Amino acid sequence: MPTALFDTLDRGEMLAAMLASDPAYEGVFFTAVRTTGVFCRPTCPARKPKPENVVFHRSADAALADGFRPCKRCHPLSLRGEAPAWMDTLQQALQRRPDHHWSDADLVALDLDPVRVRRWFKANHGQSFQRWWRAHRLGSALGALSASPRVDAGGFEHGFESVSGFRAAFARQFDTTPGRGRDAIALFFATIVTPLGPMLAAAEARGVVLLEFLDRPALIKELEELRDLHGYLAAPGENAAIAALRPQLEAYFAGQRTHFDVPLHLPGSPFEQSVWKALQDIPPGETRSYGELAAALGQPGAARAVGTANGGNRVAILVPCHRVIGHDGRLTGYGGGLRRKQKLLELEGVGVSNDRVSPQQGLWSQGG
Repeated sequence: MPTALFDTLDRGEMLAAMLASDPAYEGVFFTAVRTTGVFCRPTCPARKPKPENVVFHRSADAALADGFRPCKRCHPLSLRGEAPAWMDTLQQALQRRPDHHWSDADLVALDLDPVRVRRWFKANHGQSFQRWWRAHRLGSALGALSASPRVDAGGFEHGFESVSGFRAAFARQFDTTPGRGRDAIALFFATIVTPLGPMLAAAEARGVVLLEFLDRPALIKELEELRDLHGYLAAPGENAAIAALRPQLEAYFAGQRTHFDVPLHLPGSPFEQSVWKALQDIPPGETRSYGELAAALGQPGAARAVGTANGGNRVAILVPCHRVIGHDGRLTGYGGGLRRKQKLLELEGVGVSNDRVSPQQGLWSQGG
């Protein structure tokens, strides 16, 4: 039986992660406070307890069994980023009126508090509900531009009341005109909640282009590269590839699935694509070093180049760069955080230990 990640962590590391509200430890441990009887996730925004009053648990169930109750600030029984119950009402309304210009009065008519809605969207999407919905409608218009006989017709079909209003909103969202946007590739993105923290999924008609943890330091750079180098214009939304990805990721984290059949589209150089294909050939429960990958590609002297291509992988888990380790067995290089890398390997049946984490790398690194 592989050693569980929680059993490899020392108390000092968990205390440091709690005090820093480190998102890379989401799903790895839970913090319980003896003096209050409450347990929290590592990223809880509440005032930090004194270290001597803290005990750690491997799961929410373990904390409950030990007599602690869930925190009302960070809600440790739900997944971070999980939508509240009232979102069902809002989503159903959006489906009924996909081109409507929603106002606070419309939310009140649905018995929803506009302030609560605004706060949740700001916290989870970085903008108000109305701005998010306008971007969503613009994404739908972008996807339909190539099929419209007139570019301005797309604005009217998606709820914009004037040509000038549509063109101005389009320019703000995509930094280009609808006419130029007609030749761009529509990239839709959505958040997928996982036990290790929320992930951003982005997909076009050919398949998933990006899947990264939202707190990955290189995420903004990756999105800019997709726009500047590969001609994508991105907007919130969902297509068939993202819809297929959600249940498959859920089954993966539940230990019910190890392989994925979601279509992928991976823009990159021929060498990068060969490395990413080699990553997909590593079976679950196994690891490879950079040198072993280079040898498998027939280029035994290209371990450093393989490492660079591995770090350029934009699709976590499905293109499993977490299965690549250093030649000495250390868990070096993972953009989502080394503790997440350990947790993913544990989930796939690979034993982990503290001495496998390279002290030179630290928790965050620029690997795949």
